[in-house]
Amino acid sequence: MTAVALPLEASSRRAFTAVLRRDLYVTGKELPAFLAQVILQPLFLLFVFGKVLGSLGYTQHGYADLLFPGLLGLTVVLTAIQTLAFPLVAEFGWTREIEDRLLAPMPTSFVAAEKVLFAMLRAFTATLIMIPIGYAILGHVPWVWGNFGWFLAALVLGSLVGAGFGMLIGTLVQPQRINLVFSLVFTPLLFTGCTQYPWPSLDRLRWFQVVTACNPMTYVSELMRGALTPSVPHIAPWICVVVSAGAIVVLLTIGVRGFYRRAID
Repeated sequence: MTAVALPLEASSRRAFTAVLRRDLYVTGKELPAFLAQVILQPLFLLFVFGKVLGSLGYTQHGYADLLFPGLLGLTVVLTAIQTLAFPLVAEFGWTREIEDRLLAPMPTSFVAAEKVLFAMLRAFTATLIMIPIGYAILGHVPWVWGNFGWFLAALVLGSLVGAGFGMLIGTLVQPQRINLVFSLVFTPLLFTGCTQYPWPSLDRLRWFQVVTACNPMTYVSELMRGALTPSVPHIAPWICVVVSAGAIVVLLTIGVRGFYRRAID
């Protein structure tokens, strides 16, 4: 029994690695399109709000340093969402490409895990690319080496939050409604995720502060802000980690169940 199980496990690992390598290879071949998809919006937000408005005197001095960590949080979450949501809807809907992956010699759980890991790797790449872009636009970026661990935590948790959202959307939404649903999800995530303002500053707008507290992206943005600009009032990092972890468990549990249901169908 053990002798049979070991070859099966080795075969599953090889298939998992091969599928992941194939996805990474395709991303490398389509690198300009990938960068345009995930970098363009944060880049323009940083340029307009961090550079242009600051140069015109419409924002306070130091606002760019407050904005930059939030845009890193936005990039890591949205990149993971985009990596999973649209492709899953297409693969389960009209291309049926998911059937080839499900026929590979590995469990269905490995197929779902490969999707999540691939989304995380793309989110890491996009977010790290934003750092030199931020330096090029602003002339500097806020950075505290002593908080590098918190930065890594924000990177990992943010990518998993985005992957959870992407898995949820990609498996529960019908193809004909993906554009509508993505618009309905994307806009609230963007503007209630504390990417452009710190959460404690909303104490004068208590109702909106409560709304933003319900958005998992808020805790990614605040954790990133606490890592890069600790002098700015922010939610305590340990709270961000706990809430983000809870959101990941809920999102991935529902999303993976949806994946299994669609895979069986």
